[in-house]
Amino acid sequence: MSKTAEPMSPAQAIRLAEYVQYAAGSIVSRALVQKPVGSITLFAFDAGQGLNEHTAPYDAYVQILDGEGEVVIGGQVVNPKCGETVLIPANVPHAVNARQRFKMLLTMIRG
Repeated sequence: MSKTAEPMSPAQAIRLAEYVQYAAGSIVSRALVQKPVGSITLFAFDAGQGLNEHTAPYDAYVQILDGEGEVVIGGQVVNPKCGETVLIPANVPHAVNARQRFKMLLTMIRG
Protein backbone atom coordinates (compact mmCIF):
# COMPACT_ATOMS: atom_id res chain seq x y z
CA MET A 1 0.00 0.00 0.00
CA SER A 2 1.46 3.34 -0.94
CA LYS A 3 0.90 6.30 1.31
CA THR A 4 1.72 9.90 0.57
CA ALA A 5 1.39 12.59 3.20
CA GLU A 6 0.49 15.54 1.01
CA PRO A 7 -1.96 17.82 2.77
CA MET A 8 -4.67 19.71 0.96
CA SER A 9 -3.96 23.30 0.07
CA PRO A 10 -6.05 25.82 2.03
CA ALA A 11 -8.82 27.74 0.28
CA GLN A 12 -8.91 25.29 -2.63
CA ALA A 13 -11.87 23.10 -3.60
CA ILE A 14 -11.04 19.57 -4.74
CA ARG A 15 -12.98 16.50 -5.84
CA LEU A 16 -11.94 13.89 -3.30
CA ALA A 17 -12.49 10.94 -5.66
CA GLU A 18 -10.00 12.50 -8.09
CA TYR A 19 -7.39 13.17 -5.39
CA VAL A 20 -6.30 9.50 -5.25
CA GLN A 21 -5.85 7.19 -8.26
CA TYR A 22 -6.34 3.45 -8.71
CA ALA A 23 -3.25 1.29 -9.24
CA ALA A 24 -3.45 -2.26 -10.60
CA GLY A 25 -3.26 -4.89 -7.86
CA SER A 26 -2.80 -2.30 -5.11
CA ILE A 27 -4.29 -0.15 -2.41
CA VAL A 28 -3.28 3.49 -2.76
CA SER A 29 -3.71 5.88 0.16
CA ARG A 30 -3.23 9.60 0.51
CA ALA A 31 -3.21 11.27 3.92
CA LEU A 32 -5.00 14.61 3.97
CA VAL A 33 -4.83 15.25 7.73
CA GLN A 34 -2.61 13.64 10.39
CA LYS A 35 -3.19 15.23 13.80
CA PRO A 36 -3.10 13.92 17.38
CA VAL A 37 -6.91 14.24 17.50
CA GLY A 38 -7.56 12.31 14.28
CA SER A 39 -6.78 11.67 10.67
CA ILE A 40 -8.43 11.88 7.25
CA THR A 41 -7.13 9.54 4.55
CA LEU A 42 -8.22 8.76 1.00
CA PHE A 43 -7.98 5.19 -0.29
CA ALA A 44 -8.30 3.63 -3.75
CA PHE A 45 -8.70 -0.17 -3.65
CA ASP A 46 -8.23 -2.23 -6.79
CA ALA A 47 -10.55 -5.24 -7.14
CA GLY A 48 -9.43 -8.16 -4.98
CA GLN A 49 -7.51 -6.00 -2.50
CA GLY A 50 -8.39 -5.46 1.15
CA LEU A 51 -7.37 -4.75 4.71
CA ASN A 52 -7.32 -7.77 7.03
CA GLU A 53 -9.44 -7.81 10.16
CA HIS A 54 -8.08 -5.47 12.84
CA THR A 55 -9.28 -3.15 15.60
CA ALA A 56 -8.69 0.51 16.39
CA PRO A 57 -9.09 2.22 19.77
CA TYR A 58 -11.27 4.99 18.28
CA ASP A 59 -14.26 5.44 15.99
CA ALA A 60 -13.74 5.45 12.23
CA TYR A 61 -16.05 6.70 9.49
CA VAL A 62 -15.85 5.23 5.99
CA GLN A 63 -17.40 7.29 3.19
CA ILE A 64 -17.54 5.68 -0.27
CA LEU A 65 -16.49 8.11 -3.01
CA ASP A 66 -16.55 5.78 -6.02
CA GLY A 67 -17.91 2.27 -6.57
CA GLU A 68 -19.07 -0.02 -3.77
CA GLY A 69 -17.05 -1.41 -0.87
CA GLU A 70 -17.42 -4.27 1.55
CA VAL A 71 -16.84 -3.52 5.23
CA VAL A 72 -17.10 -6.33 7.77
CA ILE A 73 -17.79 -4.93 11.26
CA GLY A 74 -17.96 -7.38 14.14
CA GLY A 75 -18.85 -10.14 11.66
CA GLN A 76 -21.62 -8.12 9.98
CA VAL A 77 -21.14 -7.42 6.26
CA VAL A 78 -22.03 -3.92 5.04
CA ASN A 79 -21.84 -2.98 1.34
CA PRO A 80 -21.83 0.82 1.22
CA LYS A 81 -22.21 2.45 -2.18
CA CYS A 82 -20.98 5.76 -3.55
CA GLY A 83 -22.27 8.56 -1.34
CA GLU A 84 -22.88 6.36 1.71
CA THR A 85 -21.04 6.42 5.05
CA VAL A 86 -20.50 3.67 7.62
CA LEU A 87 -19.46 4.03 11.27
CA ILE A 88 -16.93 1.54 12.57
CA PRO A 89 -17.08 1.72 16.39
CA ALA A 90 -13.92 1.77 18.47
CA ASN A 91 -12.49 -1.61 19.53
CA VAL A 92 -14.72 -3.65 17.18
CA PRO A 93 -12.91 -6.01 14.79
CA HIS A 94 -13.35 -4.92 11.17
CA ALA A 95 -12.01 -5.58 7.67
CA VAL A 96 -12.33 -3.90 4.28
CA ASN A 97 -12.63 -5.85 1.01
CA ALA A 98 -12.79 -4.75 -2.60
CA ARG A 99 -15.04 -7.14 -4.54
CA GLN A 100 -14.80 -4.42 -7.21
CA ARG A 101 -12.54 -1.40 -7.19
CA PHE A 102 -13.68 1.51 -5.04
CA LYS A 103 -12.48 4.68 -3.35
CA MET A 104 -13.19 5.74 0.21
CA LEU A 105 -12.48 8.53 2.65
CA LEU A 106 -11.51 7.28 6.12
CA THR A 107 -11.98 9.70 9.01
CA MET A 108 -10.68 8.60 12.42
CA ILE A 109 -11.51 10.52 15.57
CA ARG A 110 -9.16 9.90 18.49
CA GLY A 111 -11.00 10.89 21.56
